[in-house]
Amino acid sequence: MSKIGNEKVEVSSTKEMNDLDILNDIMQSEKNNSNNYSIAIDEMSNKVLYKKIFKIFKETKALARELYDLAFVKGWYTLETADETKIKKEYDNAKNLYKEL
Repeated sequence: MSKIGNEKVEVSSTKEMNDLDILNDIMQSEKNNSNNYSIAIDEMSNKVLYKKIFKIFKETKALARELYDLAFVKGWYTLETADETKIKKEYDNAKNLYKEL
């Protein structure tokens, strides 16, 4: 399996938070915010409020994606290529779970 990524930008390893720590903290906060917004919009009965919160939800998701892209560019996140048999196996598993519903 090969990895896809950029050259890693080194950060200091001290007790203080470095750029990677700060970015990870912000990314986790944005993920938590979007999860909470998702629950809120699912359960919201006021249509005007729903539209406003849904707009904020989309902005939060877009920001989370930008943060991930930044981490990828800095080389702090990498992707792995998956071989076809693994992809097919996961697809078949998901298909079978769907049939059980």
